[in-house]
Amino acid sequence: MQKLLSLPAVAALALIVAALAGAAPGSDSMVTVGSNPSPFSQNKQNEPAMAIDANHPNIVVAGSNDNIDMEDCNAGADNTCPFTAGVGVSGVYFSFDSGNHWMQPTYSGWSARNCHGAPGPDPGCSPVVGPIGTIPWYYENGLVSDGDPAVAFGPRPDASGHFSWSNGSRLYYANLTANFGATRDEATFKGFEAIAVSRTDNVQAAAANVKSAWMPPVIVSKQVSQTIFSDKEQIWADNAASSPFFGTVYLCWASFRGQEKSPNAAPAPLFVGVSHDGGNTWSQHQITPAANNGERNPTDGCTVRTNSHGTAYVFGVGTVSSQGHNAFELMSTSTDGGKSWSNATPVAGPVTQPGAFDPVLGRPVIDGVAGARSDLAPAPSVDIANGAPTGTDATNRIVMTYVSGDLAKPHVYFTESTNGGGTWSAPRAIEGPTDRGYYTAPAVSPNGTDVYVVYNAFTTPFQPTTATPRSLVGVVLHATAAGSGPTGAFSEIHRSTPGDPRGSSQNNLVGEFLGDYVYAAATRTYGAAVWNDTRNAADCPAIDAYRQALENGQAATAPAVQQQCPATFGNSDIWAFTTAP
Repeated sequence: MQKLLSLPAVAALALIVAALAGAAPGSDSMVTVGSNPSPFSQNKQNEPAMAIDANHPNIVVAGSNDNIDMEDCNAGADNTCPFTAGVGVSGVYFSFDSGNHWMQPTYSGWSARNCHGAPGPDPGCSPVVGPIGTIPWYYENGLVSDGDPAVAFGPRPDASGHFSWSNGSRLYYANLTANFGATRDEATFKGFEAIAVSRTDNVQAAAANVKSAWMPPVIVSKQVSQTIFSDKEQIWADNAASSPFFGTVYLCWASFRGQEKSPNAAPAPLFVGVSHDGGNTWSQHQITPAANNGERNPTDGCTVRTNSHGTAYVFGVGTVSSQGHNAFELMSTSTDGGKSWSNATPVAGPVTQPGAFDPVLGRPVIDGVAGARSDLAPAPSVDIANGAPTGTDATNRIVMTYVSGDLAKPHVYFTESTNGGGTWSAPRAIEGPTDRGYYTAPAVSPNGTDVYVVYNAFTTPFQPTTATPRSLVGVVLHATAAGSGPTGAFSEIHRSTPGDPRGSSQNNLVGEFLGDYVYAAATRTYGAAVWNDTRNAADCPAIDAYRQALENGQAATAPAVQQQCPATFGNSDIWAFTTAP
């Protein structure tokens, strides 16, 4: 049995229950409820993650890159909107009614919410220990939570290290982390970015602002060099009691080895961290080569899952020597609890990176010039019907989605395996006829009968100028599956209110920003999804003109955002949809 709830947790749950009467079936809901609509960049959220507690399927947790604690653009120079040094961006959100309503807790930490500034020159920002809407205990441990969130639920271990659902559930929150100290002698770890994991065994208390409900972060990546930039992680806990490795936690990431040294000197092997003690300690395993040259590109965009028998799967996108220069979705497996891993082999593809190279941003963009980057659109997202929490009704169907194609029509592709990854179905495009796919993720019910897919898409063609509107939507699809037969046709069950992505922004203002992924999760009775959303973001003509001037190769000065833009410029949010009533 779980411990009795604290009084703050009871009060929080009472508020949730009171709100349920207003739930509107079939509608979507804002996840980032703690964020104000203005000013920029405090109103900026993107790159959502989601997890459902398999043993308590009404409990859903999400994460995102959240600028809620950053300084206003008016702090310091009026035309700069920097990331405030030392301030974290790993937001966390809780739902106790299957994803219909959300709450964002407030803790204490290094905060720039007090840095409002004023029009004209002012002294700049002086962060203080104050309220934060992000994961706690980073500042106190010499770290900064740097986003790229990944969340997973697993069983809680008891005092002897035995995992059982009867002990309760443990939430794992993985993210990038930087050193809080500015000098090498103040550094907690080597390199630019590491991967850290936070944990809580009491989500009710964590949702009710109880900072002590969270354990201090644990650094997983072994930072052996000052040039390492660990990036794009995903976490998973083996949550099927039928597995011989039940409770084992897996964390995959790309380790860029030559970061900031040279654009041609950044080999990026995939690594997997494995923990058998609930995240206290971790072993590290390199599962792909470290090459980045004319023959092989680095592997990136990983995802990790387990089946009901304890086989662990890691997927990523990259090239293999046997396939020339083409990129494929790659798979590596472990059947011994993460001690050893197979060579990464191609399972789907070849894939192409949709978008046009933007010389100002130095990256491919997909919706138009100065637009949303699409580097990781082809990265695979995967789920497995592992029968959690017991594993008894698992079909172990593996479902995968990714985005690939040309600039005119980037497709959302779906493929699957019903024999443990031995063979895969021919990828099929499943997006709507007017949708240009952006990022996507699938979810399959634990018993394998229902498949859900979420994707962001643009419904407008590539725009050669920043002066014309663009349209971004979030879409959720559903299909049924049976036995070892193929998943049926997908039907659209939700389409969000569109928004203009020009209203989103990088902190340096030179382009839009929507992050690198979306997420979905499923139970036996419902599916849920989260996506990047700009319905409440206002386009700013002054920003459009500034970005266009840069694209034209002209010298330009950034506008003063809070004086020259609508108040809700930059107001990107995370929205969710659930099929649960």
